[in-house]
Amino acid sequence: MFSRFMEELRSTFGAKASPQTVHRTISGVDIALTNTRPEIADEEVFRRMGEVLAMVERYAPARMRRLRHDLAGIDVKRFACRAAFFPESRRAMLELTFMVNPSFGIAEIASSLLHEGVHARVHAMGVARTPSALVKEERLCRRTELWWGQTVPGGGPVVERALASLALPDQAVAPEIDWAEAARRVSQADRAARAD
Repeated sequence: MFSRFMEELRSTFGAKASPQTVHRTISGVDIALTNTRPEIADEEVFRRMGEVLAMVERYAPARMRRLRHDLAGIDVKRFACRAAFFPESRRAMLELTFMVNPSFGIAEIASSLLHEGVHARVHAMGVARTPSALVKEERLCRRTELWWGQTVPGGGPVVERALASLALPDQAVAPEIDWAEAARRVSQADRAARAD
């Protein structure tokens, strides 16, 4: 009865009321999906995640082993950037709408995951997070993206983005982000999507 009530709320208001986090293990990795967008099917997210992890397993098996070791899992949810690594939980995050946007290929999504995997590896090694270390770390992440784009089919957009990032001056490689403003913009975009 409660589930029918929740479905009616979703259909009436066009949003997922109190979204649940759904866990699934894919390729030995815990995936936690918190889907707040009614137009996005959970199964589509999990299908694409399976493709991402299969691609990493195929073209970079050593990095896949590191991901399994360095990460406690991957969260998929709405966020203000494509991907992030949270040291306190040892979890990577891939942004929900980025994951299912057909204009981004599987190689691009995998590139973001591998980028965050570098952050996880550096964290696991106990490297201090000073401003100069963060710039070096971010450049290392971008070099990993460049390698990945040159390695996999469909990697052209990855190479292009990595080269553009590597050409930036240090202060632009690892910029300070106003997370409150970023969250406000995500909320605004979600409201606009629900109004459509």
